[in-house]
Amino acid sequence: MERVLGIGGYFLRAADPVALSAWYRDQLGLEADENGLWGQQAGPTVFAAFESATDYFGSRAQQTMLNFRVRDLEAMLAQLRAGGADVAEETQDMEGVGRFGWVTDPEGNRVELWQPAD
Repeated sequence: MERVLGIGGYFLRAADPVALSAWYRDQLGLEADENGLWGQQAGPTVFAAFESATDYFGSRAQQTMLNFRVRDLEAMLAQLRAGGADVAEETQDMEGVGRFGWVTDPEGNRVELWQPAD
């Protein structure tokens, strides 16, 4: 059986694609080239389906949620707050999995940040 090799891309609709791309670069350090190509570090990727009534993604209108791995969740959340981003107050610890926090981008998309367990 042929299998997928990994995530090849994640695409967002945006009222202002240039501004939204700049936000991801400036707030999260996502350095993509002019074609959107970003060389991420190797590591685990979670693929999971959620119940359709979940509130985990924030707005019910949001059908998917982007999750980024981070080295230091607290430092990333502090950086985002200092930059004026809409950061959720709560964080979550999941034993054996890691720590989670959330930020909402300027287009209203909730993004999860994950510091994997050591």
